[in-house]
Amino acid sequence: MLIVGINGSPKKEGNTAFLLREGLAAAAGAGAETALIHVADALADQKIPYCTQCSNPCRGACSRNNTLGEAFDLLRRADGILLGSPVYFGSVSAQLKAFWDKSRVLRKEKALYNVVGAGVAVGGSRFGGQETTLKALFDMMLIQGMMIVGDGFIEADCGHQGSCGQAPAEKDEFAIARVRLTGRRLAEVAAATAPLRRHRL
Repeated sequence: MLIVGINGSPKKEGNTAFLLREGLAAAAGAGAETALIHVADALADQKIPYCTQCSNPCRGACSRNNTLGEAFDLLRRADGILLGSPVYFGSVSAQLKAFWDKSRVLRKEKALYNVVGAGVAVGGSRFGGQETTLKALFDMMLIQGMMIVGDGFIEADCGHQGSCGQAPAEKDEFAIARVRLTGRRLAEVAAATAPLRRHRL
């Protein structure tokens, strides 16, 4: 079972990456293999860093023999995805949006169909647009046909919508606890739904 974190922040050691690593560590503790993709790295060798819909249906030309293709190959194996973004103007970062827009080839392949997803958002203040950003993350995953996990029972409350943090994340004990619960729940649901995924058939 593979759980992949996607860091939508341009910072590889920032608040979003910190919380993603906490969530992935919890998933690993539940028995999952884990990996972390930094979208800034995945997009680094792109001549055009955003999707121009150069073909329809998508032929995946932008992800052939490059770091974006390597990231997509990892996602093709994923059972669960922990998708994270900082809050930029009440929504996801431009880097994450560009990365996800270029994933049209995965949608054509149904590569993420029935993959389990959860979200992490970090804002500059306690009420800094985290939940609107989570909603955007969920929309992105739902359009790929993914299954979203959010809140659990009171004794395992990972957050009504998902894991929300406030910068600096390493000092946000509430967010750390929530994202660890999210990581465990993601691994649990991914294990239970493994037979539904095309690449597991």
